[in-house]
Amino acid sequence: MEDTGRAQEFLTARSAGLIGCRECGRVHAAGVPLCLRCGARLASRDVTSLQRVWAWWCAGLIAYVPANLYPMLRTATLGTEQANTIMGGVVELLHHGSYFVALIVFVASVVIPLGKFIAIAYLAVSVRQRSAMRRGQRQHLYEVVEFIGRWSMLDVFVVAILSALVQFDFVATVHPGIAAVSFALSVAFTMLSAQSFDSRMIWDADEADNE
Repeated sequence: MEDTGRAQEFLTARSAGLIGCRECGRVHAAGVPLCLRCGARLASRDVTSLQRVWAWWCAGLIAYVPANLYPMLRTATLGTEQANTIMGGVVELLHHGSYFVALIVFVASVVIPLGKFIAIAYLAVSVRQRSAMRRGQRQHLYEVVEFIGRWSMLDVFVVAILSALVQFDFVATVHPGIAAVSFALSVAFTMLSAQSFDSRMIWDADEADNE
């Protein structure tokens, strides 16, 4: 009875001979080439998923380097121009006593992007190798990566708002630096990397780890 319960616990659509359409959700028997409802191509697993994941991941990492090396914001006050990188802006905020704002900028610009890079790379590697994570934890990690993706543009939004509002000609002007474009590209590429990941492979990996 224990073996039967374990087999039912790990039963998936693939092992049951079923396949679901990723466009409309209709379930078909394995071997059906096209969805009978919407006509989309049916595939049990996206075999090219990891290739796209790594391609977008590398592109995002490449774009993230200049995002940290070049100025994110250029501020001109009374004819004097000042350019700050992401970390330079954090240090400047700390010097002015804006600890909470500095923490938000540091988390949104450094901790979250680096965390996403590490999490996506770990997921892509772990589905091909045994993982120490318990069953279901990788799926939760993938959901977290997808959730925080929508908040990753926080720095770019702040720069855009400042550039639109703070324009007083000679007194003070704010312009986005080249790092803002690089950061936006890096966020977009990592979001595409996460979306390219076929999460069904996580369940396959969980089954393999528990065999």
